[in-house]
Amino acid sequence: MFEIVRYTADKATEWNQFVAQSKNGTFLFDRQYMDYHSDRFADYSLMFYLKGRLYGVIPAHRKDDSFQTHMGLTYGGLVMDGNTTAALTVTLFSELNEYLRQQGFHQVFYKCVPWIYHQLPAEEDLYAIVRTCDARLVDRDLGTVIFQRNPMRWQRIRRRALKRAEEAGIVVEKSHDMAAFWEVLTGNLAQKYDSKPVHTLEEMQLLKSRFPHNIVLYLARLGNEVLAGMVLYVSGQVARAQYSSASAKGKQLGAIDIIYDCVINHDYRNLPYFEFGTSALGNTNIINESLIFQKEGFGGRGVCFDRYEWTL
Repeated sequence: MFEIVRYTADKATEWNQFVAQSKNGTFLFDRQYMDYHSDRFADYSLMFYLKGRLYGVIPAHRKDDSFQTHMGLTYGGLVMDGNTTAALTVTLFSELNEYLRQQGFHQVFYKCVPWIYHQLPAEEDLYAIVRTCDARLVDRDLGTVIFQRNPMRWQRIRRRALKRAEEAGIVVEKSHDMAAFWEVLTGNLAQKYDSKPVHTLEEMQLLKSRFPHNIVLYLARLGNEVLAGMVLYVSGQVARAQYSSASAKGKQLGAIDIIYDCVINHDYRNLPYFEFGTSALGNTNIINESLIFQKEGFGGRGVCFDRYEWTL
């Protein structure tokens, strides 16, 4: 029934147009975003055609004999449009499994797109992979999300930090000075977690140049001193804090709190969801309790980011 075609660069325009009008795709699935780290992943993205029309796409890569969707992205899975039906999705995954077996794959790792990113209900894939693939839930991260139509009051510790920042005269502004924020971010991560950002400065500058309306930088300054910053990923109905960090002085003065006040309560108040990202310790699914405590202090509550696995 389905014609399954492996993605190649000459199909970028068709791919990107489908993602842009899909019901569960975001700019992370645009090839100009995905391909920034193509040197790290052996791309094996697939396109599904039904009667000559593109029906769905899966951003994916190959690792040994496993098909992964996509470990270089926050979320992944089958990208669908409003015409997707449950019955056809079941058939699609049945035919996908046979195709992958023929290509020498033995295992599938499947990330799904969390429901907050859905423009329309879009969990036909979750039904299909359990029914057709005997998929098992193997990993679950917890994201923290504000439902903007029913926000919770900030905890007292966050309100007091915001007041300190306002009294200190800290100013929040949109900026293109990614290097200034990266200095704060890398210093903080190295000192606190002995780690580095997932993206390099050069990668983030490149991605921001490609997606200036989706990737937005905020800085908190006191005079000429950068005390804190935040990189926002804006996707349809979600504003996500991809990176946020403050210097020691910035933490003391509440610089990160005044940025959150700006983006949550003012600039992106009309989007349905604000997402703080997940709070795992390293590459585990164990919660960093101090980090999630801070996010919950702004009124965020839990949404699961799941990963499934099945054997072919």
